[in-house]
Amino acid sequence: MAKPVVPEEKRRRRRPTRSGQVLSEELIVGTALRLLREHGSAGLTARRLGLALDCDPSTLYRYFRGMDDLTLAIGDALIGRALRGWRPTGEWRADLRSIGLRIHEAYVSHPQAAVLTASRVTGRAHELAADEAVLDVLRTAGFPLPETVRVYHAFIDTTLAFAALDAASLALPSAALRADENMWRSTYARLPATTHPRIAEAAPLLATRMVTSAYPTALEMLLDSAAHRLDETPPSDTP
Repeated sequence: MAKPVVPEEKRRRRRPTRSGQVLSEELIVGTALRLLREHGSAGLTARRLGLALDCDPSTLYRYFRGMDDLTLAIGDALIGRALRGWRPTGEWRADLRSIGLRIHEAYVSHPQAAVLTASRVTGRAHELAADEAVLDVLRTAGFPLPETVRVYHAFIDTTLAFAALDAASLALPSAALRADENMWRSTYARLPATTHPRIAEAAPLLATRMVTSAYPTALEMLLDSAAHRLDETPPSDTP
């Protein structure tokens, strides 16, 4: 049975580390992000986290129900960093573009953490704030409720899917990442037009584009589609 999580104010009074540092959820999550960056997901253990924080590993379970609960907190923290300073402008396309690019950037800035968390649903404060923001942007723009949910679903899943894909590439060992990128300039670029005419004609462009993220392009396509559907919405169907 999972242990109950002690309220933050009680933890702060009762649980300084051996070196006198007062633990907090924010400190633990920040340290976990550093361990993920340095050691990958295999390096994120309660033991290693306890060593990094100079505390007994069991102390962490006063803050989180387990390592999976910590994983959810890490994902929520990434979304929180993406939302920091964001304010709606009232122009729905610009607002959605900004949210999407911010979330994608927050994840790829911590690729090991992104691989671990992009597919998870945290139900925590920052994730809820992001969901509320996207839904509000769409409803305020005039999307009917069913279309709002449809666009929201596509927007969130596209953003997180590209975040996970791009983060997985960045999390590769550097030699493997370079080998993948070089493949477009070696194998693909050398295919003859007699056997692979379409690849041969596109090879120079493929070598340039395929080593970058397609997320900005996919996002614009999604926004174009949403704008087209909004233009077709009868005035009586707007919120």
